[in-house]
Amino acid sequence: MRFRSWSTTHMGAVRTHNEDRLVDRPELGLWAVADGAGGHEAGEVASGMLADMLDAIPVGLDAAELLAQVRGRISQTHQALCEEAARRGPHTMIASTIVVLIARDEHFACLWAGDSRGYLLRDGIMQQITRDHSLVQELVDAGAIRQEDAEHHPHANVITRAVGAEAEEFELDKVSGRLLPGDRFLLCSDGLCKTLPDQEIAELLASPSDAPVTDLMIDAALARRVNDNVTAVAVETTL
Repeated sequence: MRFRSWSTTHMGAVRTHNEDRLVDRPELGLWAVADGAGGHEAGEVASGMLADMLDAIPVGLDAAELLAQVRGRISQTHQALCEEAARRGPHTMIASTIVVLIARDEHFACLWAGDSRGYLLRDGIMQQITRDHSLVQELVDAGAIRQEDAEHHPHANVITRAVGAEAEEFELDKVSGRLLPGDRFLLCSDGLCKTLPDQEIAELLASPSDAPVTDLMIDAALARRVNDNVTAVAVETTL
């Protein structure tokens, strides 16, 4: 398989700085979106450290080595962020969500922690391939609220897992599968998926190959006055 990708990030229509970071490395088959959290510029530290660690992965690795590098570097970043938060004092959090796509040969793997999402558009149908680590997702799973009410819930921004957040054993969730020619993946921070409906995201993701796919998504979110940082990375597979 060959890969073509687009990537765009913006501070949004309300925020004054951008705590999102992205990784766009089609030559390695590696893409990621990190959404920093913690306030007082701590989010920028967390997402920036994650992106820098993934950007530093060398080329020439096979699929298993690449996956091991991604897991290892994210775990190292988690530990470093926990130690830095402890150094800064009690009640300090320096954390970030992460969603990563690895694509090699005819297979893909998506790893994540938090509520940054991964989607797959195949044969005109888009499906979410990640599952949010969030309080509202737990409420949906428990039947306490409906899925359609989740994004407008007063605790919609509360995440239950993140790189750097306190956890005895940090763990990335993972989903994997086979690639098909014409597949398109989207990685995004929650600023996008909480602003645009899935149907519109799917339509934009299906834009012609010569269109700036992620620019179109960010423009659409800005037109709706997105109140968060907003980041999108799109990946297309071809023979």
